[in-house]
Amino acid sequence: MSDDAPKKSGLLSRLFGGALPSAAPDLPLEKPHQNWWQRLKQGLARSSSSIGQGITDLFTKRKLDAATLEDFEDVLIRADLGLNVAGRIVAAVGKGRYGKEIESEEVKAILASEVTRALLPVALPLVVDENKKPFVILMVGVNGSGKTTTIGKLAAKFSSEGRTVMLAAGDTFRAAAMEQLQVWGTRVGAPVITRPQGSDASGLVFDALDRATEDGTDVLLIDTAGRLQNRTELMAELEKIIRVIKKKDETAPHATLLVLDATVGQNALSQVEIFGKVAGVTGLVMTKLDGTARGGILVALAEKFGLPVHFIGVGEAVDDLEPFNADEFGRAIAGLD
Repeated sequence: MSDDAPKKSGLLSRLFGGALPSAAPDLPLEKPHQNWWQRLKQGLARSSSSIGQGITDLFTKRKLDAATLEDFEDVLIRADLGLNVAGRIVAAVGKGRYGKEIESEEVKAILASEVTRALLPVALPLVVDENKKPFVILMVGVNGSGKTTTIGKLAAKFSSEGRTVMLAAGDTFRAAAMEQLQVWGTRVGAPVITRPQGSDASGLVFDALDRATEDGTDVLLIDTAGRLQNRTELMAELEKIIRVIKKKDETAPHATLLVLDATVGQNALSQVEIFGKVAGVTGLVMTKLDGTARGGILVALAEKFGLPVHFIGVGEAVDDLEPFNADEFGRAIAGLD
């Protein structure tokens, strides 16, 4: 077991400045500072440009008719906004405007308003119950979703809030995942519980829970191996990890977060459905929104499942993961300033 970590002096300087250890060259250095709104707009530029071009092409110097609205609905569906939300947006644009010209900026304003309305019920913060020590957060998702990096970013956020954090390297299949988590642990001053590659993940989780309880740790973040939602044997292992957690604390995990890669589009729907059944997902983290022109999948997920969306990511730097804000997302995906 490895759980060595430096003391937390100079924490913020380690979080937001300086070179990273050479053990994880894939962890990015911070970019020149932009505020979150700038990063969000830039991250959603592919999606907003795709939708915006469709709006410009359809509504410039053209009177509104059924064919235009049908074409507009196709633009929204291609952006993965989902049938129901696309239908509501089209209906809102068409209301009282048939046979009239409508400016593209007005269409974008309606789009932003309807997307915001669809997302407001799920834009909920992740609340750490301070009466539960450790507050256990189980991270799940498929390979390549950005799960381990997201854990590091969350650890940085909790640490900067003054909480004590412990990381459990439960992805025992990949040595790189364990090394990456250890670098994040060093970076934020958090102990990392590991075992040799190929070890039983549920045993490691048991050890981590013991240690976090003894130390009075505020938050225990548990990484798990990426697994395809259609691999029954891997999903069974995840169920075993959850059983072990509940043996130590029947109320845990206190949050089970599914990390989703926005670039997978419609496949995210099946991931939420299956991980929800197996792991009891309590909230979502959407990453890589900057890598797709179909960022509307977040809207479709909200419409179908109603699960809280706690954080979204629009890049790889530590401050490119932020709490989800429905109004900002709606404006950004519509391309509004």
